[in-house]
Amino acid sequence: MAAPRSWALWSFCGRGWSRAVSGYRLPGLRSSSPRGPLGARLLSQEKEATETHFGFETVSEEEKGGKVYQVFESVAKKYDVMNDMMSLGIHRVWKDLLLWKMRPFPGTQLLDVAGGTGDIAFRFLNYVQAQHQRKQKRQLRAQQNLSWEEIARKYQNEEDSLGGSRVMVCDINKEMLKIGKQKAHAQGYKAGLAWILGDAEELPFDDDKFDVYTIAFGIRNVTHIDQALQEAHRVLKPGGRFLCLEFSQVNNPLLSRLYDVYSFQVIPVLGEVIAGDWKSYQYLVESIRQFPSQEEFKEMIEDAGFQKVTYENLTSGIVAIHSGFKL
Repeated sequence: MAAPRSWALWSFCGRGWSRAVSGYRLPGLRSSSPRGPLGARLLSQEKEATETHFGFETVSEEEKGGKVYQVFESVAKKYDVMNDMMSLGIHRVWKDLLLWKMRPFPGTQLLDVAGGTGDIAFRFLNYVQAQHQRKQKRQLRAQQNLSWEEIARKYQNEEDSLGGSRVMVCDINKEMLKIGKQKAHAQGYKAGLAWILGDAEELPFDDDKFDVYTIAFGIRNVTHIDQALQEAHRVLKPGGRFLCLEFSQVNNPLLSRLYDVYSFQVIPVLGEVIAGDWKSYQYLVESIRQFPSQEEFKEMIEDAGFQKVTYENLTSGIVAIHSGFKL
């Protein structure tokens, strides 16, 4: 989610250390003399260049950031419940498929952007922990001569149950991160997990830092999608992978009509009944229709420098998983 261009609060889960970081973007060049036809044209072009969409509404780029922030601040507490209600629970399957497509290896360093409530991060931790445990069991089975005391000691001395894997959850919305941290505490996630408040368009990380970058149902809310993609490319290591799970365009005409009826007639009503917020869910429905098609988004990913770019439609194109590599 894109909004104000600042970040703070880098806290490592369970360790209590933090640092504050602030940044700024150089302002764009503007015409200083609006007089006359040329000046009027320049102002008109500047206005067009700084306008964008907030759902079906046309707003300034600066205004969109604030509006998107307010949407997710409003829905944070009911975000997970609404995801279950809106998708009838299918979003869980989509996220599981994203992890199976990722297939992280031991030691994978993951950056999950717009991942505030932790759905992708928790799945990642579960996956790598299970993978590490299977590897450990294979090693023990290969050592048939060990006594049970030695086997027990090996398990007790195991300091890193994740095999060196780590996930950094980055989100621009404080309320979403707050909910994610509460879930992590309640579900017992501590090791290998960190939370940072940051902007997808200006990530507070060094170049070539992560093995995998994920963003699930977040990139359509970014003001400058091309800039977010460039940042994803920058922070990935050579050979690193970009994975995006996002709503897309339905490729079945009959399902498309039913999906539109459900989206515009049912989802905002659910938002009002469950979360007390019609407008936020009306925006979410509209933002899906404004997002580029699968092929258009594929081209944007390639323009950001990624190679071997592909996408896989899920549920007849209601969502798609986009993949690309930094080579």
